[in-house]
Amino acid sequence: MTVPIGSGPGRALIAVYGLFSLAAGARAGVQIAMRFGEAPLAYSLSAFAAAVYILLTVALWRGARRLALAALGVELAGVLIVGTLSVLDPAAFPDATVWSGYGQGYLFIPLVLPLVGLYWLLRRR
Repeated sequence: MTVPIGSGPGRALIAVYGLFSLAAGARAGVQIAMRFGEAPLAYSLSAFAAAVYILLTVALWRGARRLALAALGVELAGVLIVGTLSVLDPAAFPDATVWSGYGQGYLFIPLVLPLVGLYWLLRRR
């Protein structure tokens, strides 16, 4: 019998993604409203991360496995690309994004979370 992706540890994933949706969304909203001209790329990337987190929260909640897998792939790629670019060229990111330094400002949870999510979803097949 297949275990629904939103049950057991999947509920914890939904909760964490919901929390990250709020945190990243609030951060991006304040940054865009107050200081967008200072670091438009960084603030736009934080808003994009928030959108991905919202999508993941909803996809996991509704059991939309394919959508969740695609969103986890986007999230992991974003963390790796933005993380690498922010380390190699810090001047390109005058202010941190959610994914800067591989999520350093969020205790590296943005780097670990998509790996946990992928493990959980792929294990549920």
